Amino acid sequence: MDPGRPIPKASQEIHGLTWEMLRGKPRLEEVLPAFRAFIEDTVLLAHNGAFDMAFLKRAGIDHPPLVDTLLLAHLLFPDLPDRRLETLAERFGVPVLGRHTALGDALMTAEVFVRMLPLLKERGLGTLGSVLGACEKLPLARLKY
Repeated sequence: MDPGRPIPKASQEIHGLTWEMLRGKPRLEEVLPAFRAFIEDTVLLAHNGAFDMAFLKRAGIDHPPLVDTLLLAHLLFPDLPDRRLETLAERFGVPVLGRHTALGDALMTAEVFVRMLPLLKERGLGTLGSVLGACEKLPLARLKY
């Protein structure tokens, strides 16, 4: 998606995207209707989803239900000092490939989540409602970007 302006150097170093790579691609207003339709009546899965939800909110998208593996890691491993996606992936034996790319992060997040499911069920969190309710009680769930 063309951001319409140069990408800061610090951001480029994280995800490897340059303005030259994105210039001329569809703009947000062009892809937003299709994205809204895509997420309608669905549950989103993300790692540190509050960050992503801030962008969606600025784009005028209501807050769909979100399962956040960062919050789940706080529930499952309260004493773990590092809950970065790559740390969780390594803990669960998930290959760390394509970090900080949309596809790479999405695949890692999905694999980590699948491996978290049995641990959540062991703690009595076997439904979407129970997981979302438990996550809402965490102080980190109130973090705003």
